Amino acid sequence: MSKSDENATHVFTINLSKAWLTPQYRRTDRVINMIKEFAKRHMKNENIKIDQELNKEIWKQGKTHPPRKVRVRMSLDDNVVLVSSYQDNLKENEGKKNENTDTT
Repeated sequence: MSKSDENATHVFTINLSKAWLTPQYRRTDRVINMIKEFAKRHMKNENIKIDQELNKEIWKQGKTHPPRKVRVRMSLDDNVVLVSSYQDNLKENEGKKNENTDTT
């Protein structure tokens, strides 16, 4: 692998609506598996870790009502793909920008 591939970061929107084909009591479990399958397919790596914040976001509405789609950021570090919520990363960056612009 080249050095650019080792620290690759990509943003994806994952459509999770097919989870509604599974029974209600298994939907959120299926969503987690769908995210892992998507990451394996697109990042070409078997070692997948889901960030705790993304996991909380998916489980927020319970086991029977997961989100229909989710925007994620996938980064490859040390042969491990970390899947995190893209919105959390935007909030952190906005906070840093506001700190840099406040020069009063």
